[in-house]
Amino acid sequence: MNFIQPKMALLVCMASCFMSFKVCRPIPQYARDKGFVYLHEVDPTILVSLRYYSDENFVGRTVDGYKKAVVILTRQAAEALKKVQEVVKKDGYCLVVYDAYRPQQSVDYFKRWSDDYSDCTKESYYYPRVAKDKLFELDYIAARSGHSRGSTVDLTIIKIGDALREVEEKDRTLRDGYTIKYLDDGTVDMGSSFDMFDTVSHSQNDLIDDMYKERRAYLKKVMEDAGFKNYSKEWWHFNLKNEPFPPDQESSYFNFPIE
Repeated sequence: MNFIQPKMALLVCMASCFMSFKVCRPIPQYARDKGFVYLHEVDPTILVSLRYYSDENFVGRTVDGYKKAVVILTRQAAEALKKVQEVVKKDGYCLVVYDAYRPQQSVDYFKRWSDDYSDCTKESYYYPRVAKDKLFELDYIAARSGHSRGSTVDLTIIKIGDALREVEEKDRTLRDGYTIKYLDDGTVDMGSSFDMFDTVSHSQNDLIDDMYKERRAYLKKVMEDAGFKNYSKEWWHFNLKNEPFPPDQESSYFNFPIE
């Protein structure tokens, strides 16, 4: 399971952006005018592991719309994350972002993938107990994603001093006796991996040990204190409560690529 080293990708991006402002202009001007920014412009200390710009994700390849390992958010969400980073640093951690702004073309790609019943490459790692054609119905993936509004983020924490690495597969037996694949990428173990579509990834469930519940509760608290709300089916998923683009407006959903 090879994918681009997230930390290295972040450093390369930061270096290129600091050398020339023009290099940092791929966010379309209309999106800039609406407040979209690169996360590293607000806080370059937050680590990035952009999973959909790799083959380490539930579809098994880079997703349409992901052209560079950079994180884009509304400025409001980025500033809120900066506050979270300041808090977790005091506790010996650093934020790691798996996904943030997601263009609509990427969501459409997920829908086409879910309709292709022959492609189940990553089933045992990401959706072992859920049929892929049910992922939208069960609200693990949305046809109109909050990510496309720019104020939703998927993230976790890593201990300061630890490094992100290529995932290492580990068998983990849950309290109901079922064994899943835990994909260890060097981040703090939350009991299940990012994008594991299963009850075990619900923020609160009885399938994991107490230490994982405590870690999830910690992440939830620091995010909520900064103005985010957790999605109950995914411990890693948070949406800014006072997001600038309301979900009930068509104009709130964007489709420019990540580059």
